Amino acid sequence: MKRRQFIQTSGLASTAMLVPNFLKAQENNPTKNTDKILIVVQLTGGNDGLNTVVPYENDLYYNARPQIAIKKNEVLKLNNQLGLNPKMLGFKELYDNGNMCLINNVGYPEPDRSHFRSMDIWQTASKSNEYKTTGWLGRYLDEQCGTCDKPTQVLELDDTLSLALKGNNAKGLALKDAKRLYATTSNVFINQLSKQHAIGDHQHDNAEYLYKTLAETISSAEYIYQTSKIYKSAATYPNHQFGKSMKSISEFIISGVNTKVYYVSLGSFDTHFNQQKRQGELLQQLSETVKIFMDDLKKNGKANDVLLMTFSEFGRRVNENASGGTDHGTANQIFLFGNNLKKNGVYNEAPNLADLDDGDLKHAVDFRKVYATLLKKWLNTDEQNILGEKFEYFDFV
Repeated sequence: MKRRQFIQTSGLASTAMLVPNFLKAQENNPTKNTDKILIVVQLTGGNDGLNTVVPYENDLYYNARPQIAIKKNEVLKLNNQLGLNPKMLGFKELYDNGNMCLINNVGYPEPDRSHFRSMDIWQTASKSNEYKTTGWLGRYLDEQCGTCDKPTQVLELDDTLSLALKGNNAKGLALKDAKRLYATTSNVFINQLSKQHAIGDHQHDNAEYLYKTLAETISSAEYIYQTSKIYKSAATYPNHQFGKSMKSISEFIISGVNTKVYYVSLGSFDTHFNQQKRQGELLQQLSETVKIFMDDLKKNGKANDVLLMTFSEFGRRVNENASGGTDHGTANQIFLFGNNLKKNGVYNEAPNLADLDDGDLKHAVDFRKVYATLLKKWLNTDEQNILGEKFEYFDFV
């Protein structure tokens, strides 16, 4: 037996001994798919797509943005029309290596320019005129993990759980730091409280739910912390919160934590003024961290199992405003990163700046088509049950 295999086996065995029997079902009943992992990166605040993927040969772009347009000689060229923001050197390297797919003009009909409403639409995979209380990844958890006792199949690297990860019967787990969560749930008072109130002892549904959630959280925190200690990344990640979160995710994946979907946010991209500086800083954080992360996975033999997607709740207006920024817009791009993309590079046509809807880009791709592809072809689940209707698939996987 190799040293790593021994460490993994012994580590997982010792972890299992610490988990109460009534909470072991998740390890024995994993989700139907056992190998693929999806990472969703939310660019909060409405990232400006036109200064992210720059139409550097289009005069209409430069006419609309005399102050904030990215200069043609600074663009990291992808093809003869489009190039990346100069702060995105990591993405450019991934693109050159065949590990990036760019989908342009993504959005939904009758777009909403409210941060809150548009984010709800993206997180619930709803139409613009319907309101859902569950998220698309929460419903994935409902569909795939009906017999799982802990919510570790879907994790968010944050202090609070997003709507995207809330299902009808199950919810993901939010944490920023596995060690800190474990320390909190190992508190003597919390453990005594949990032991004094066994599952099934309560006649009131709310009390039963609260104590069940407490027991699940204690068990989940211990499982994640003990398992994630198997591998500590030797890669040098940036020291900002996004870098720390992505380092944690790499350690979870390489250690063998049973999570199938990770969710993490970066922002705010709400650049109404002084856009070039603020957006540039955030795009650099995004680009350099994702590149380090993908390299970390590749070095440890996990790159074939992981697909990473970025999205933002909307793009920005085509014309700059008077404050050196841009206001809320509509359609935007999605980035996908993986080691085994069946179709990479620029997937579809560039935004049409000559055909706008009241100054905004027109969407050509419904974002739920991307979700359907990820759910069916990557996570191997019934996307129609989760999304509520049938969509065509992309062929990037």
